[in-house]
Amino acid sequence: MKVAIIMGSDSDLPVMEPAIKTLAEFGIGYEVVVASAHRTPDKVHNFVANAAEQGFSAIIAAAGAAAHLPGVVASFTLLPVIGVPVNSTSLGGLDALLSIVQMPSGIPVATMAINGAKNAAIFAVQIIAASNPELAKKLSSYRQKMAAEVEAKAAKVEAKLKG
Repeated sequence: MKVAIIMGSDSDLPVMEPAIKTLAEFGIGYEVVVASAHRTPDKVHNFVANAAEQGFSAIIAAAGAAAHLPGVVASFTLLPVIGVPVNSTSLGGLDALLSIVQMPSGIPVATMAINGAKNAAIFAVQIIAASNPELAKKLSSYRQKMAAEVEAKAAKVEAKLKG
């Protein structure tokens, strides 16, 4: 089990760190690659075209501004591609979001929220868990833990308001 994380720039790393941490938390291997759809297209093509053979189950592609990287990645592979629009311009990431979410019919990219790297990793976990019962159990436990945390916070709020 492993997921590729491709970033258009090294400046995307702070946004993508939650994805790296989440994949590690679930015991999923990952490889981080910095490659630009515009400045290093051959590197993108060579990495992505061989990703399935290298054992990757999904690819998370992050990009800001024109954000062509996720779509270009999707055009070179049959693996699921998860796009993370990065807030890197004065438009607050909306330019990247629209570039990723508006893929033409036939070449889909699952698109997360602006800077939504953690959800990208969780979505990759869900994709892998669909055929991995052990990982599905981990994901179920993760969700149960989240629910318990919300209930604990709700109890604190209720106690404070009654106090």
